[in-house]
Amino acid sequence: MEWALAILFGISALLFIYSIIKTNISAKAEKERMDTDHIAVLKEIKDLKESIQKLELDNEIILKEAGIPLSNKDKLLKRELLDLYRRNYSLESISEIKQVSVSEIQELLAPFIEAKDGRSNVAHEN
Repeated sequence: MEWALAILFGISALLFIYSIIKTNISAKAEKERMDTDHIAVLKEIKDLKESIQKLELDNEIILKEAGIPLSNKDKLLKRELLDLYRRNYSLESISEIKQVSVSEIQELLAPFIEAKDGRSNVAHEN
């Protein structure tokens, strides 16, 4: 009986040691996977930052070559107006939101507003 208890105790100790080793191995593998994912995310963030920087430089070059002197305040206003317009806000509601006259909004958005003529409507009616 004592031998059986000693053998069972020994087997349980071996199984306990085996489970600790197995847990450590799987924890290391999980840590390596997380590190790899983290590195991939950091690389993607770096690439996005570079893309944004290139777009900002391209935008600055285009503005300089076009000779359009815009202050940061003017650029921000145009950006907000265009954003609201593209989200299908009416010119009147944009006027109320931004506290700017409708005619001024039309003037600022004129290059971005697509000309709508009757031909496209007639073509789609048939």
